[in-house]
Amino acid sequence: MLTALAMAASMAACGDKKTDETAADSTEVAMTEAGTESTEAETESEEVLPEGMYRSELTNELIDESLKNQRPIAVMVDNESIALPHYGLSQADVVYEMMNSTLNGRITRFMVLVKDWENIKQLGSIRSVRPTNILIASEWNAVICHDGGPFYIDEYMADPSVDNFSGTFSRVDNGKSREYTEYILPGDLDKNFENSGVSKEYTSYYEGPHYQFASESNPVDLSSASDAIDANTVDLPFPHNGSYLEYNADDQLYYYSEYGKAHVDPGNDNKQLCFKNLLIQSCGYTQYDEHGYLIFDCVSQGGGYYVTNGKAIPVTWKKEKMTSPTRYYDAAGNEIKINTGKTYVGFVPVDDWLDLVIE
Repeated sequence: MLTALAMAASMAACGDKKTDETAADSTEVAMTEAGTESTEAETESEEVLPEGMYRSELTNELIDESLKNQRPIAVMVDNESIALPHYGLSQADVVYEMMNSTLNGRITRFMVLVKDWENIKQLGSIRSVRPTNILIASEWNAVICHDGGPFYIDEYMADPSVDNFSGTFSRVDNGKSREYTEYILPGDLDKNFENSGVSKEYTSYYEGPHYQFASESNPVDLSSASDAIDANTVDLPFPHNGSYLEYNADDQLYYYSEYGKAHVDPGNDNKQLCFKNLLIQSCGYTQYDEHGYLIFDCVSQGGGYYVTNGKAIPVTWKKEKMTSPTRYYDAAGNEIKINTGKTYVGFVPVDDWLDLVIE
């Protein structure tokens, strides 16, 4: 069993200075790499896409060209056991999971990004938002869908880059108490956009796509990386719900489980939540009060892992401001590419980092 390694060494490697003796060689290598990257870019730019299709900026999958300028939504989903089963999460393009409170076993909450939200049949249940979620949703120019939140969100919601819909979705009689009954159903989002004047299309605050995708013909293979480790299981240090992901070599996807069982979506034939890419970030946080409310230090930098196809490499991450994308770098300081498909992003509190298990 391999526990998650401390990231100090890899961050130091990013800052190593080359000696004068090796500078010329490095320049030559850089020019060679630049030439290779240029050739690859030219090759990829020659890809002929099916008529009326384009590659999604969230997954790199082929989707309808009519969606190209449509903003994604960022939906807050309760992750208490009583809220299960979740509906619609298997349709999400990117799923964030992070500690929602320092109380109650550091319970987590999901924020799910969906580009093609017109196809949603049922998504939720929906709960309140936190400051960290607003900071992350802003880098996608996503419209936040939630039901209220503590007053700590007010200053972030007031930022002109932020748009949101709160408590304006459908109620479903599922036999549970009211806080677990709010879902996005067909027509809800259209109504919200029409009644609010919020733009369906990307606004001037959108800084552009930020995941760097490898081509499907030349996918990322981490097995040759000198710092790669096996990653057949990723066991996250979330004590309340016990999140973990298991690699299936047959389809090369990571399957998500929590509360000791597979996470399935009854709105999509009980399909288990799964991902092509995992980005695990070590992140500090500040607790606001005795109620456990907090904000992650996500406009900052830190360490983590990129996981795909049964392997993991250490990475560093950096986010410069509210609307800027989080960037991920390998030990040599190069921005990583990820594979085509859905992505899971887990924020691991820095004081729990050593309890992360990748094996």
